[in-house]
Amino acid sequence: MNRIALLTSGGDAPGMNPCIRAVVHAAAEKNIEIIAFKRGFMGLLDNDCALLEIKDTSGIIDHGGTILLSSRCEEFKYDEAQKEAVKNLIANKCDGLIIIGGDGSLRGAAAIAGRGVTVIGIPCSIDNDIFGSDMSLGTDTALNNIIDVIDKIKDTASSHERTFIIEVMGRGSGYLALISAITTGAEAAIIPEVTFDLEGIAARIKERYKRHKTSNIIVVAEGASTAYQVSRNLSKIAGIISKITVLGHLQRGGSPTAFDRLLGSRLGFAAVYELIDGNSNCMMGLVKGDMTATPLQIVLERRKGFDDRLINLAKILGS
Repeated sequence: MNRIALLTSGGDAPGMNPCIRAVVHAAAEKNIEIIAFKRGFMGLLDNDCALLEIKDTSGIIDHGGTILLSSRCEEFKYDEAQKEAVKNLIANKCDGLIIIGGDGSLRGAAAIAGRGVTVIGIPCSIDNDIFGSDMSLGTDTALNNIIDVIDKIKDTASSHERTFIIEVMGRGSGYLALISAITTGAEAAIIPEVTFDLEGIAARIKERYKRHKTSNIIVVAEGASTAYQVSRNLSKIAGIISKITVLGHLQRGGSPTAFDRLLGSRLGFAAVYELIDGNSNCMMGLVKGDMTATPLQIVLERRKGFDDRLINLAKILGS
């Protein structure tokens, strides 16, 4: 193993830069070169790359996003694009490839591994929806961003005795909505994993007003509904007037938390050593505190389970 290729792909997330830094440092320790492709798979197809050295990663551990830039590349689903990618890796004398990204990026990793490339994936998704890792890169920072905003909104909600509906990211996973609801004392979390009862939520809010509770917070995962729809239906059902806040890409930004800095560092370091050990076509993940390799086929075939105890906890604490 003399040269490893590296790229970040898909949606950016805090923790990518600490991971990049760890890959470079771990490789340098073993006298291995890192060649970085910019803009994810797009850069791999365009052969847009350069050597990445320790000096290039100085001071990036506290930066959000990715210094390698990122993109989504629909072309990579097709044979010709994958063949071009392999051709460019061979031309640059790459002995292995590390891909940092979410579900789509890991599917790209599996596709190129199927063409004989030695590949290790690293899970990076603020939704925390990737099988094979208890936490994905970026999730903890996104949660802290959401909590910070909700805590501030609660001050206004209490002052004006209002109901606020906060829409957070999570197309297929309600992790961010559920955990942020529990940790901010929200009255309800609406998530795609559970059929929600808006009439029941409305009744609970009206009962809280009778008990002179001064505010109500409902957190909605974008994959379950929209803040606008929930607000409109609450008005129709029970005459509850609410205010809407859609957090959008605010959740992705900012300096990574200590947890994401450590997780990114551990994953990046482990990925390099997994390649050195001759392993491929797998993803490094955090499983019960340890760095664990899971075959990409299993990662992509299985859906990450949701802990019903957390759902029950949110119901009880929100009542």
